[in-house]
Amino acid sequence: MSTKAARSPAGRSKPERPAKHGKTELRQQKRKRDQEEVEALQQRVEGLDLKSDSFTRFADLPLSEPTASGIKASHFTSLTDIQAQAIPTALKGKDILGAARTGSGKTLAFLVPMLERLYRARWTEYDGLGALIISPTRELAVQIFEVLRKIGRNHVFSAGLVIGGKSLKEEAERLPRMNILVCTPGRMLQHLDQTVGFNADNLQILVLDEADRIMDMGFQSAVDALVEHLPRTRQTLMFSATQSKRVSDLARLSLHEPEYISVHEAAAHSTPSNLQQHYIVTPLHEKLDTLFGFVKANLKSKMIVFLSSGKQVRFVYESFRHLQPGIPLLHLHGRQKQGARLGVTSNFRSATHSCLFATDVVARGIDFPAVDWVIQVDCPEDADTYIHRVGRTARYESNGRAVLFLDPSEEAGMVAKLEQKRIPIQKVNVKEKKKRSITNHLQNMCFQNPDLKYLGQKAFISYVRAIHLQRDKSVFDMSKLDLDAFSASLGLPGTPQIRFQKGEDIKKIKNAQRQGMSSGSESEMDMDGAKPSSKTKKNAVRTKYDKMFERTNQDVLSEHYSKLVGKEDEKADNGDGNGDDSEEDFLSVKRRLNDDDLDEESKKAPASGAIKVVDGLVIDSKRREKALRSKKKMAKFKGGGSKLIFDDDGNAHAIYELTNEDDFAGQGPADELRRRFIEEEAARVKEADADDKMAAKQRRREKKERRKEREAAEAAGMYGPGDDGGDDVADLGGIPAIDDDQLDFIRSLPIAGQGGGDASDRDGDDEPPRKKKKKWFQQDEDDDDDGDNDINNAKPKKKGKPGAKVFEVDEEPQTLEDLEALATGLLNG
Repeated sequence: MSTKAARSPAGRSKPERPAKHGKTELRQQKRKRDQEEVEALQQRVEGLDLKSDSFTRFADLPLSEPTASGIKASHFTSLTDIQAQAIPTALKGKDILGAARTGSGKTLAFLVPMLERLYRARWTEYDGLGALIISPTRELAVQIFEVLRKIGRNHVFSAGLVIGGKSLKEEAERLPRMNILVCTPGRMLQHLDQTVGFNADNLQILVLDEADRIMDMGFQSAVDALVEHLPRTRQTLMFSATQSKRVSDLARLSLHEPEYISVHEAAAHSTPSNLQQHYIVTPLHEKLDTLFGFVKANLKSKMIVFLSSGKQVRFVYESFRHLQPGIPLLHLHGRQKQGARLGVTSNFRSATHSCLFATDVVARGIDFPAVDWVIQVDCPEDADTYIHRVGRTARYESNGRAVLFLDPSEEAGMVAKLEQKRIPIQKVNVKEKKKRSITNHLQNMCFQNPDLKYLGQKAFISYVRAIHLQRDKSVFDMSKLDLDAFSASLGLPGTPQIRFQKGEDIKKIKNAQRQGMSSGSESEMDMDGAKPSSKTKKNAVRTKYDKMFERTNQDVLSEHYSKLVGKEDEKADNGDGNGDDSEEDFLSVKRRLNDDDLDEESKKAPASGAIKVVDGLVIDSKRREKALRSKKKMAKFKGGGSKLIFDDDGNAHAIYELTNEDDFAGQGPADELRRRFIEEEAARVKEADADDKMAAKQRRREKKERRKEREAAEAAGMYGPGDDGGDDVADLGGIPAIDDDQLDFIRSLPIAGQGGGDASDRDGDDEPPRKKKKKWFQQDEDDDDDGDNDINNAKPKKKGKPGAKVFEVDEEPQTLEDLEALATGLLNG
C-alpha cells in the first residue's frame, strides 16, 4: 500500500515526521554504548598493576573521556610522585593514607579518583550525595572547589560548596540535588543534623584534605558526629603533608585495610629541596623592629608574615599601615567576614609585590603563586606547623625562601625538633644597619590613638596566653621572656595584667566552637576561627537611630578595659585567673553549695556588708560601689595626670622638664650661672626696649603726618572747622563720623508704629481720637454734640416710641437762611 505525501496549498510536500520508536531506539543505543564503555573502563581499572612504574602521564591511566578531556583542558599532562602512586590505588577502590610534601599535587590525587568512581557508578542527580570532601578551612575549600570545576567541566555531576558565612536557608534548598560537596566540618554537620530531606546514606567516597589537622583535638567532636551520619561501606581517602598513623584516628574513620603512601618518606629532607630556610635569633621585644627592617629591605617581593593570633595580625597590620613601609599590605585571620577573606586571598594571588599578615588559617593547602618569602615572627607550636607554613612558598618546582624569628629561650628546643623532622635550617645574623627601631613611633601612635593602644593590649594578652597554653615547655618558657620590654616595644604605657587558668589544652581552646548550632542564616559552624553573628529579629527594620545607639562606647572603652592594666596590689596574683582571648574570663568552681549550706551561710552573714576601701574610697553602700565605675567620680580620688609632649623624633618629654642636679652641677658654679643668666636677660630686655622705642617713634611720626594732612584739608575747604577728618576714622575703628545732615535725615524717618511725615507734623498736638458713635439705647436728652454751635449741627434724637424724632437747636433762628436750614432739616429727617 502506497501513501502519498500531503501537499500544502503552495504545492510543496511536507516532510514526514520520524516515528517515535526511532528516538527510543537512539536512546537505547546510546545507553548501550555508555554501558559498554563503563564495562571496558572497569576492566582496564581491574587490570592495573600497582607495582608498575610506567605511570608518568595522565594519558597512561584508565580514565573516562570527560575526565581526560577536562584534565587536558586544564593543562595538566605529567603526573607527580604522589599522583602516580595514589591515583591507580584509589581507582581500585582502596582506602588511602597519602603523605607528600607541600605543593606536590595532592588535590588532583583525590579529585580524579572521585570523579571516576561516580562515573563508573553512572551516578545521577536522583542518586543523592555521592562524594564528600572535607577541608579544615574555608579558603582551602574554595580552592579545592575551583580545581574541581576545572577538571570536571565535561561531567554531568552537580557540585556544591558548603562553608560558613553564607545563607543556611539557600544552602539547604540546593543540597538535596548535589552529587559532590566540598565543605568544612562544622557547617556540614549542621546540615546533616538540621536540613530536612538531606542525608548521606548513599555516599560512595569520603575525602579528608589536611587530614592530620582535621583529626586533631580541635575538630574531634565535629568529625566524630559527622562520621556517624555516613555509611561504613564507603571509600576513604586521607591526604596531608604530615600524615597521622595513630590507630585511634584510623578507627574513628572506620578505614578498611588502608594503603599508606608516602612518596618522600625516604627523602633526606621533609621540605622541598628548592626551599632555602634560615632562622634569626632576636629578643622578643626586637621582633617588630627586625620585621619592619626586613620588609623595608624587600619592597619588590611577595611575602607572607605568620603570627600566632588574629589580634596580633590586626595590631601589626594597623601599625605598619600607619608607618607606610612602601609595599601594599594585607591581613587575613579567622575573625573576618567571609567576603573580606575571599577578597584578601584574591588580591594577594593577583599581586606582584605585597605583604600579607596572617594566622595559621592560610598555613595549610592554600596555593598562592610566586611567593618569595615566608616569615614566621612567632615560633610555631610544633615542627608540623612549621612545615605547613613554609609550604606556602617553593610550590612544585619553583624556588622559595623562609625565615623564622626565634627568641634566645626558644632557639635550642625548636632547632632540635626541626632536626628530628629532617628539616635543614641555618642560622643567620641581622646586620645592625638593617634594623629599624619603631618603638618610639608606636608609642606616639598609641598615645594619639586609644583604639590602637587597646588593640596592642589585646595583642599582648593573646600572645602571652598562647605561650602559656603551649604544651612543649622546653621551647615555650614564659618565665624566660621579658614581658615588660615586649609591652614597651608595642608602644604600651604599661604591662597589661593577665590571669591564667591551668590545665587547658591549646587546641581545645583555639578551635572550640564559640556558639552553639543555630538555624539562622549567619550561623557559623566551621570551627576555623570565624566569629558567628546572630540576628535577634529576622525581618526587623533598623533605623538610623538604632544604628547610632548600637555604636555607643566604641571610642570610650568600657569596663573590661580597666581589667587590662592591673593595680599594683594585684600584679602579684598571676596564676589563678585567666586571660581569655575572647574578652571574657573563665569561671572556675571553687566550692559547691547545697540549699542547706546556703541557708547556713545566709545565717552566718552579717547584717550589713563588709566595708572595704578601694583607691581611697570607702565602699559601704551600693551607691559607693556604683561610683567605682564612674571615671568622673573616681577622678577626685586619684592624683593629677601627667601630660607628655613628643618631639620631632617621637621621643616623649614632660611638659615641664627640670634639669637634674648632676647636669646642673656640670654646667659650672652657681654664681657664674647666675651672672650669665642676668647678662642674657639684660641683653634681651635691652633689645626689646629698643624695639618698643622704635615702634613708639613710628606712631608719633604717623600721627604728625595725619595732623598736617587735616590742616591742609581745612585750608582747602574740604572739611569744616570742627571736623576731625582721619582721626575720627582711627578713633572709631574705621567707621566715619556722622555729620548733622545725616542726623537730620535719621530724625525725619518715621518711627515704627506711627505714620510717616515731617518733624513739623509731630510738633503739634496729636489729634484726639474720634468718639465712637453711640447706639440708640445709649442716647438721652442731656447729651450734647461736640460740633459747632450752629443750626447745621442739629441732629435728631430718638425718644419715646420708635419712629418719633425730636430736633433740638441751640439758638433761635435769626435770619431767613437759618429758617431755611431748619426747614430743610425737618423735611429730610
